[in-house]
Amino acid sequence: MKVSPFQRLHYALPLETTATLKRNCDQMIAKMVVTSMKALDALHSRISAPRLTDPPPDEETLENIYLAAFRAADHGLLRPWRFLVIRGESRAKLGELFLQASLEQDADLPPEKQESIRQKPSRAPLILVTISCPKEHPKVPDFEQNFSAAAASQNMLVAAHAQGVGAMWRTGTMAYHPIVMNGLGLQDNETIIGFLYIGTINGPLKTLSKPDIDEYFKEW
Repeated sequence: MKVSPFQRLHYALPLETTATLKRNCDQMIAKMVVTSMKALDALHSRISAPRLTDPPPDEETLENIYLAAFRAADHGLLRPWRFLVIRGESRAKLGELFLQASLEQDADLPPEKQESIRQKPSRAPLILVTISCPKEHPKVPDFEQNFSAAAASQNMLVAAHAQGVGAMWRTGTMAYHPIVMNGLGLQDNETIIGFLYIGTINGPLKTLSKPDIDEYFKEW
């Protein structure tokens, strides 16, 4: 008769010890199942939160968000990304960069439009800027490394949502304007993947219907 590892352990240890081990194993398995379900819930229910307010996430919550970035698909484990954390008065500096870039595009912007642009970074208490910084690699082209940085951003959005934190991925012309890129210290080979606005949800969120999976997934 084939004997399982747990049965062998059962024969070798006192009854009370094996009972405790089994109970602990059962609890661990149950916890893993619950954690897995929570992860799926977060993936299936994540949605952008455009209206955000104070307070920002605490440091423990932020660390969980940061760590999620490092689990993104990353060919070669190159970690071709870096992130800027913008909060407090730094948001006003980013707003000035946005305004300079906008005036470079249109010097005749009316004062109210200028003020609206200047205030854009104030729409959230904290902004994470995802920057792709590709590394030389014979098998991993730059565009693939950009995808990895984008995947890291998505992971952080899901991690925020899983902890009850609102988040919104924004780009637009400001993400690609040389004045903004230079002002944020980007190197020649670096690209802004997105501005992740993060904070406390301040308003109702959209309700999205379940997609028609068969429309997007086909047997080949």
